[in-house]
Amino acid sequence: MMEWYSATALLIGGLVGLMFMGIPVAISFLIINMVGVVLLMGGFAGIEQLLVNASASVTTFTLVPVPLFLIMGELLFHSGLAIGVFNALDKCFGNIRGRLAYLTVGGGTIFATLSGSSMANTAMLGTSLMPDMIKRGYKPKLIMGPIIATGGLAMIIPPSSLAVLLGSLAKIDVGGLLMAGLIPGIILASLYVFMIWLMIRLDPEAAPGYATEKYPLREIIGGLMRDVLPMGLVVFAVIGLILLGWATPTESAACGTAAVLILATFYRRLSWDVIVKSMRGTVKVSAMMLIIILGSTTFSQLLAFSGASRGLISFATGFELSAYAMLLVMLVVLIVLGMFMDQLSIMMLTLPIFMPLIAFYHFDPIWFGVVMLLALELSLATPPFGLLLFVMMGVSPKGTTMSQIVQASAPFLLCSLFLILLLVLVPDLALWLPGLIRN
Repeated sequence: MMEWYSATALLIGGLVGLMFMGIPVAISFLIINMVGVVLLMGGFAGIEQLLVNASASVTTFTLVPVPLFLIMGELLFHSGLAIGVFNALDKCFGNIRGRLAYLTVGGGTIFATLSGSSMANTAMLGTSLMPDMIKRGYKPKLIMGPIIATGGLAMIIPPSSLAVLLGSLAKIDVGGLLMAGLIPGIILASLYVFMIWLMIRLDPEAAPGYATEKYPLREIIGGLMRDVLPMGLVVFAVIGLILLGWATPTESAACGTAAVLILATFYRRLSWDVIVKSMRGTVKVSAMMLIIILGSTTFSQLLAFSGASRGLISFATGFELSAYAMLLVMLVVLIVLGMFMDQLSIMMLTLPIFMPLIAFYHFDPIWFGVVMLLALELSLATPPFGLLLFVMMGVSPKGTTMSQIVQASAPFLLCSLFLILLLVLVPDLALWLPGLIRN
């Protein structure tokens, strides 16, 4: 039997090495699983067990909300319902200096509660608001920073597809985890608003003042009633049903998708082209997630079978660090990995080691899930390979450099770090709503 440290070097070292060579994540997991199974689980008999485990990992009922939330977000985007929300909100801001930056946070937060996808949120904000902000003379830091920051909110605010995956993989109550992200998500959006206000105070030219059309109150109220208020049906279907205890996350995801279909039909925005584009986007992302999960589940079992998980946990706890010192180490690991890997891969790699440590140090798993999601949201915008940095680059004008995007997002990353500190000091910010549901 291989020593635990040798197995760790083979499995984790080999996986990270393959990823650094540019091999796709799913293929990297498959290769290292095959090597590990042959060396650690008895050759072909182990391969047969690998296939059985792989099938079980992607047929679990708790994963059903993921494609449903993705369909919901895609339908909102392709039908134009999301753009209607922004247009209605835009009329409310009047001549406030930096109104488009504030609109980014306000509209992006609403869309985050409807889409569940950070990449979709960022892409929509960039394509819909960035051209007007450039035309109005906003500085890049006040254009790209709020867009990247608000785009990441979809990872925390329900319905977060990644929260569903995290709950499923870490055996955390999915409904509780979804609700736990609501209050921290609203606080984070408020911190972004404060950061925009502070940046404008320090540099008024970052958001030049200009005259805008003054809309009559009747038109403002009409726009809100027509384009924003009906979205409450979707929010209620997704969040309200879980809060009231009337639906599981899977049922609420189905209800949310049905609500979007009803609204799109009512507004005559539902066409065959919209359905095809939405399904195509959903299938691409869902297939990628399921293939990675398929490989990573066997990877976790290999870590446990070889003794690598037990050895790593004994090694980590042997330093006799305090609970919060260990939490800091875990957060640093998540942020560093986020510089080079996607969020799903990070979860697959770290959860087999982190969750036993969470139990050892008696942290609440739902609370830790929210903190982990915040760290992963932070890593979306960390160079050199933060996913949202590349999404932003894709929707930015020609000539925009990665350095400009990183500098623009830096002040907003401080908001996420501050919120993590706040959650450490006041855990009930994340635990109050799940407790309310349980009671």
